[in-house]
Amino acid sequence: MDATDLLLDLYGRIPPLAKLAVDGLDAAELRRIPSPGTNSIGWLVWHVGRVQDHQISEQMDVPQLWVAYGWANRFGMEPEPLDIGFGHTAEQVAAVQPTGPDILLSYLGATQSRAEAMIADLRSEDLDRIVDESWEPPVTLGARLISIADDCLQHVGQACYLRGFFND
Repeated sequence: MDATDLLLDLYGRIPPLAKLAVDGLDAAELRRIPSPGTNSIGWLVWHVGRVQDHQISEQMDVPQLWVAYGWANRFGMEPEPLDIGFGHTAEQVAAVQPTGPDILLSYLGATQSRAEAMIADLRSEDLDRIVDESWEPPVTLGARLISIADDCLQHVGQACYLRGFFND
C-alpha cells in the first residue's frame, strides 16, 4: 500500500463516523449542548467540514466550498472563510444551527470529495513539499494532511461520544 492509499483510507473513515453521530437526530438534538461552554453534535460535525474545506482548499489554492458554493447560506451563516470554529464563543457555537443531519452530511460529503480528489492526484514527492514555514521544523503537505485527518477524527469521535451520552 502506498502513501496515497493510506491517506485515502484514513480520510475515508471520517464520513461513516459523522453519519453514525448525526443519523436520525432532529435539529434540537443536533444543537443540544451538554454543558455551558461546550460544543453540540451539530457544531462538531460542522467544524469537521469547515476544517477540511478551509485547509484542503488552501492546499489546492481554490476557493472554499463554504464561500464560493453557497454552503454558508445553506447554514444561515455568513460566508466568512476564516470562521471554521477555532476559538468560538458560546454564542458562536449556538449560532451553528443545522436543520438536520442531511445538511451536515452533505457539506461534509462535498469537502470529503474534494479532499479525496486532491489526495488521489498526489505523487509521493508532493508529500514532502513544505506548506508552512512558520513552524520548526517546517510543515510538509504529508504532515498537514495527517493533521487535518487527526483533527477531523477527534471531533467526529467527540460527536459520537455525545450521541451516546445523550442517549443514556
